[in-house]
Amino acid sequence: MNKDKGLFITFEGADGCGKTTQIELLNKYFLSKGYQTLLTREPGGKGLGEKLREILLNYDGEVSANCESFLFLADRAQHIDCIIKPALKEGKIVLCDRHTDSTVAYQGYGRGIDLDKINYLNKLATSGLKPDLTIIFDIDIETSMKRVGKEKDRMESAGNEFFNKVRYGYLEIAKQEPNRVKVINSADTIENIHKQVVELAEKL
Repeated sequence: MNKDKGLFITFEGADGCGKTTQIELLNKYFLSKGYQTLLTREPGGKGLGEKLREILLNYDGEVSANCESFLFLADRAQHIDCIIKPALKEGKIVLCDRHTDSTVAYQGYGRGIDLDKINYLNKLATSGLKPDLTIIFDIDIETSMKRVGKEKDRMESAGNEFFNKVRYGYLEIAKQEPNRVKVINSADTIENIHKQVVELAEKL
C-alpha cells in the first residue's frame, strides 16, 4: 500500500520488556534529526481509543476471548483510519507502541483463537496497511513480571503460562516475517538496546 513518504514503525513485546522506554528514546532521536513524528499506542490512540483502552485493561468482569479480540480490532480500525494514515500522508514517522502483532501473540497464541481468523480480521481492520519495521523486545517472563510490579492491569494478570505462550508467539512471528520483524534481547542495557533500535530504523 502506498504510504506516500511516511514511515510506520511498531514496537512489540510482553509487558515489562522496555519497549515504551525505547519508543520514547527513538522518538527523541528522530526529533533531534529534524524529522516529524507521531508517537502513539494501541489500544488507546487519542479520542475513542482512550475509552476502549480503559475497558480492555481495567474492566473487572468476565471478558470472552472473542470479545477481547474484537475490541482490540475496533480500536485498531479507528486508529488506522483517523490517526495513522493521515500522519503517514503528511510524511511523518509513525511510532506505535503495539499493533497487529500484539493481537496475533496475545489473542492468537495466548488465548488460542484461530490464527487465520485473526490475520484476516487484522487485514480488515488495517485495510492491508503493514508496518515498514516491527521491533520485538524479547525477555524472559520472570524478568518481565518483576518489572511490571505488583500493580497489574487485567492483561498483565493473565499468569506465566499465558505469557510464555505470548513470548513463543512473538518469536514465531519473527521467524515468519524476517524482513519486517526484528528481535532485540531486552535484557541488555537501555543504551545498547537504543543503539540497536537506531541502527534498524536508520536502514529505512
